[in-house]
Amino acid sequence: MVSPRKRLKVVLVDDHTLFAESLQLALTFEGYDAHRVELPDEPRSEARLTSLIMRSQPRIVLLDLDLGQHGSGVRLIAPLARSGADVVVVTSSTEEARWGHALHAGARTVLSKTVPLGEIMGTVRRLNYGLSVLDVDDRERWIRAWAGQEKEMMEFRRRLAELSPRESQVLEHLMNGSTVGEIAKVRVVSETTVRTQVKSILAKLGVSSQIAAISIAHKAEWRAA
Repeated sequence: MVSPRKRLKVVLVDDHTLFAESLQLALTFEGYDAHRVELPDEPRSEARLTSLIMRSQPRIVLLDLDLGQHGSGVRLIAPLARSGADVVVVTSSTEEARWGHALHAGARTVLSKTVPLGEIMGTVRRLNYGLSVLDVDDRERWIRAWAGQEKEMMEFRRRLAELSPRESQVLEHLMNGSTVGEIAKVRVVSETTVRTQVKSILAKLGVSSQIAAISIAHKAEWRAA
């Protein structure tokens, strides 16, 4: 149990209610002042979400990477850290590149939701006592994974920027699930014209299928200008 004089505030930011409530109960039983932030029904700006989370001045924030309609939790890490909180990411994602991105943004460590509850509790306890919570080799490996992916994404964004305005429109239609025939009808052109534009898109992106092109566009968070 945490002694009363060392009692500290822990805030949970997670849109998975059952997981968050279970963790909150465990933290409370351990003696921490723990509560879960109720995320607004409507998406909010980074600044407004940060203000909501920091309202109770938590020492530690346990943050999920996937916050439903509020998007990626990564965008909250830097402002939360600047506000004085130790951010621990607790996520169901297994992508080391995403973990590295979180660490690069200022998270103290990243934990999988599949680890035993005791491991999460142990991390909070170690932070409370000012101890290290992440192996240096793991940190470097995860950040390298993120840096490598970011380099790849920069190249994809460069290629996407080379698309013509009409090719960009076609790719956006494909991202929205439209077929070549549907795109032709909307743009009042022949299907042959659309297929030619699709071939050009694939060539510029260096891929061989529409699925791969759509995947690149989504990963790069691309939208037609």
